Amino acid sequence: MKIQGKMFIWLSVFILAMAVTYGVWSKEPAGTTALVLAFGLSVMIGFYLAFTARRVDAMAQDNKEADVADEAGEVGFFSPHSWQPLSLAIGGALAFLGIVFGWWLLYFSAPVILIGLFGWVFEYYRGENRTQ
Repeated sequence: MKIQGKMFIWLSVFILAMAVTYGVWSKEPAGTTALVLAFGLSVMIGFYLAFTARRVDAMAQDNKEADVADEAGEVGFFSPHSWQPLSLAIGGALAFLGIVFGWWLLYFSAPVILIGLFGWVFEYYRGENRTQ
């Protein structure tokens, strides 16, 4: 993870240079603010990765002699057929449409979001995917 931390730190240096250049040339506050915020996000991610790299074992990407097969194995568990993200996306879309067309749409989006969130959290505690 050391290389990823370094990559994000160098990316943040580049974004800061572009933010300064863009701010001086364009004198436009919205784009300059967006670039400064991107710089901040990149610094946070880079610092986290560099900070965490000291506490974990060296990974294959830190070894210059590593092969692709060195990091083979299980990556994690991912739900194979979950419908809950679709419910959350529909509820979120309705919520954002509520900001545009009227706050009354939030009365319809809040239950859809809550049902999707509840279903996603407790997906493996009931039904055919029950693990216990």
